[in-house]
Amino acid sequence: MPKTPAPRRHLPTSPFRSEEPPPAKRFTVGDRVSHDQYGLGRVIEVENDGDAVVVDFGERRVRTSAPFSKLFLL
Repeated sequence: MPKTPAPRRHLPTSPFRSEEPPPAKRFTVGDRVSHDQYGLGRVIEVENDGDAVVVDFGERRVRTSAPFSKLFLL
């Protein structure tokens, strides 16, 4: 069997542009998430096939739309 090299991985700290865009973030109802400003929360609604989500942060509910730059899955 011929050996093929492993695909090269793009490092986030690299000054060079990656060949492929990063995968889009997808959330489902019930996912626990963290937001830079609001803290920990839970996804309670997904709108328009994942283009926007509503997150319950306890004291408030926040609707966030894609690209979800400040929202991270736990």
